[in-house]
Amino acid sequence: MSPVQRTRLLAGLSAGLAVLTIIGTLAGCGRSGTPAGAHTDGRFQVVAAENFWGSIAAQLAGGKAEVTSIIVDPATDPHSYEPTARDARAIAGAQMTIVNGLGYDAWAPRLLRASPSSERVTLDVGKALGLREGANPHQWYSPSAVHRVIGSIVAGYDRLDPSAASYFARRERAFLEHGLARYDALIREIRERYAGTPVGYSESIFRPLGEDLGLKLLTPYSFAKAIAEGDDVTARDKQTVDDQARKRLIKIWVFNSQNVTPDVQRVNELAREQRIPVATVTETLSPAGDSFERWQSAQLEGLARALRQASGR
Repeated sequence: MSPVQRTRLLAGLSAGLAVLTIIGTLAGCGRSGTPAGAHTDGRFQVVAAENFWGSIAAQLAGGKAEVTSIIVDPATDPHSYEPTARDARAIAGAQMTIVNGLGYDAWAPRLLRASPSSERVTLDVGKALGLREGANPHQWYSPSAVHRVIGSIVAGYDRLDPSAASYFARRERAFLEHGLARYDALIREIRERYAGTPVGYSESIFRPLGEDLGLKLLTPYSFAKAIAEGDDVTARDKQTVDDQARKRLIKIWVFNSQNVTPDVQRVNELAREQRIPVATVTETLSPAGDSFERWQSAQLEGLARALRQASGR
């Protein structure tokens, strides 16, 4: 067993013990399992496992709900996150929860099972998109998936507060037409100008976006998936990615600045030596207080600059 595998195993065992402790705490408090998160002012409680979905949910909710995100620290790894008693109380009191699913936040379903409620609306993004286990979980990097999830969030709000359906429809329309205007424009621009450009990337988080933009993704997916999941990269994949940089087979290199492993750092250096433009992405909102659309638009602008530098257009 490799050091990385031992670390992941210990993290999983620790997370399991944490959930058992939390379940015991909730049971000791004598909770019925029915969410009790409604405010006296009529707002309902929404809890998102991650802030990229939470940011969107908050903007769609307006003044009708209070939205809380659990993963907000850019330094936190959602894969190995250990939930706290506070997280468990938040989910137990929520009338709607939004989890990413697809194994990305496996701790979240455990907390939901610890405080079951037939009245709670739960949006599992992976299931809502019709994806199976093993699919790329980073769907907030897929523009088409983001638009579909927006509709699913609003549908959940309509179930909780049918009388406010027209309000939520207006919020959705405003977000799509104005909030995401720059984001959508940048996606169209990059797709029209740079589709087919050969690109290298460090992690699987970028793949949904790269595919949507029509970029030619040369990095072996097994390399990007191993980096994202903290697994060992094969010698063959290392050689392939290194050669792509040394021989300038890729026009730009995109890496996750929140996860710079030795393998990623090596390719970063090779790209700079070969004067290959470099762009960065992050897994979660950075800075943490940013909105989804400002965060994504800033990254798209950086990607467009790198592509412009590489192509001269």
